[in-house]
Amino acid sequence: MIRPHRNHPLWLAFILHRISGLALALFLPAHFYVLSLALSDSARLDGLLSWTDLRIVKFAEFGLVFLLAVHVFGGLRLMALEFLPWSPGQKSLAAGTVALAFLISTGFFLRAV
Repeated sequence: MIRPHRNHPLWLAFILHRISGLALALFLPAHFYVLSLALSDSARLDGLLSWTDLRIVKFAEFGLVFLLAVHVFGGLRLMALEFLPWSPGQKSLAAGTVALAFLISTGFFLRAV
């Protein structure tokens, strides 16, 4: 069955927003666990923080910041769809949100490396 709407850029923006939200929701328990180590086991926290100096971890942080930026700007785009009158530039707005998210996460990555 052919579904032409799934090739539309706004469908892809929707999917990216859903995936980024799911990935961030999966990341939160790990983040809270690491924060709890600051209170309960500082030696283990120091070991984990030394592990974060690896390049693969820095690249994963780039992905995390990218997903966060995509989710934030995608949410702002959705709020604009809800509260502002529709315009034919919605595809450009969706592409702009991904480009801005990539710019922010790349800046973060370059500072981390």
